[in-house]
Amino acid sequence: MSAAVPGYGNNRGMTDSLAHPHLTFPAAAAATGGPRDIVILGSTGSVGTQAIDVVLRNPGRFRVTGLAAAGGRPALLAEQARRLRPGTVAVAREEAVPALREALSAEYGGEPLPEILAGPDVATELAASDCHSVLNGITGSIGLAPTLAALEAGRVLVLANKESLIVGGPLVKAVAEPGQIVPVDSEHSALFQALAGGSRAEVRKLVVTASGGPFRGRTKPELADVTPKQALAHPTWAMGPVVTINSATLVNKGLEVIEAHLLFDVPFDRIEVVVHPQSYVHSMVEFTDGSTLLQASPPDMRMPVALGLGWPDRVPDAAPACDWTRASTWEFFPLDEEAFPSVGLARHVGGLGGTAPAVFNAANEECVDAFLAGRLPFNGIVDTVAQVVAEHGTPARGTSLALADVLEAENWARARARETAAKATAEARA
Repeated sequence: MSAAVPGYGNNRGMTDSLAHPHLTFPAAAAATGGPRDIVILGSTGSVGTQAIDVVLRNPGRFRVTGLAAAGGRPALLAEQARRLRPGTVAVAREEAVPALREALSAEYGGEPLPEILAGPDVATELAASDCHSVLNGITGSIGLAPTLAALEAGRVLVLANKESLIVGGPLVKAVAEPGQIVPVDSEHSALFQALAGGSRAEVRKLVVTASGGPFRGRTKPELADVTPKQALAHPTWAMGPVVTINSATLVNKGLEVIEAHLLFDVPFDRIEVVVHPQSYVHSMVEFTDGSTLLQASPPDMRMPVALGLGWPDRVPDAAPACDWTRASTWEFFPLDEEAFPSVGLARHVGGLGGTAPAVFNAANEECVDAFLAGRLPFNGIVDTVAQVVAEHGTPARGTSLALADVLEAENWARARARETAAKATAEARA
């Protein structure tokens, strides 16, 4: 049973309860009655900007003490800092500091600037700083170190960086206290809420919904020549390029299946994926009596972000609600696993455990980069990842898994994915 997610509480007096208790935070992070102090990692990304929108519309409820970003958008980061007035602003790229300082000076108009930190470890440093909650909105496995730092420091982790849990599952779960992780992915937020409807013993399966991406209904041969521009045109969600491509290949859905398994300790054979093009139903829980509870809302990430920041309380008017006065149709289709084999591959990888998920994720990140750069065809993304996973061999497992194992596996997978993709491209052009 998970020790990390507040969905596995004991407010029924039962050790198998899935209903959510009120969280009991560590003393260092206890609420004081005033605004809740939060740190936002990945503030200039999709999740980060939407989190800031939630904060700005609830100034008496949240106070941002630190912002961290990669550094590629200094003007936006400076504007965020001016509006939020954090004590610290951090960028991973040290070369971004001059542009950031100039942008901050323009935004602050002569007022004292916030502390500026720079370097590859600044997000990790901020994650452990004095605050109540840390929103990890970083994209990719580089979010693992900040995730571990926030948990080890006793902060509530509002988790949008699924990769850190996927690649470092045993490491993350080993340091997380009960109620310390609140998931932000819309699917896992939905499951998190729906699981409150019954006990652990009453859960038959989890049903994770997928929009189907821009290529829903196409066969695998029909996907051979799709372009990055086509793959980036997601029909319902506005996300960063890596997540958008992952949604087109459905790798993102495979990652979410692994994440659901790790968060809620439900076996892989009881986690299903169903295609729901409208993206209003974010996921469902089927119970043993045949009933299914679902969470529905228009596709807007501000709702799960606000729930994560405010948990165990909801934030009023965080996002628009469904308009039940208008006719609408919601459709559900089975997943075409022949055209989109990534979900099945993810189940296999999740079952292997150890460093296999880290290999899967790292190889995919390299293949997405190659596809966006025109060096790899669309179908080559998952084909290459599958080959790298097959070559990986026996992963480091269980309690023997260490951060060094994860990093070593990732480095190997990235190098091997680049080699495999380059070879495949050369052969195709020959």
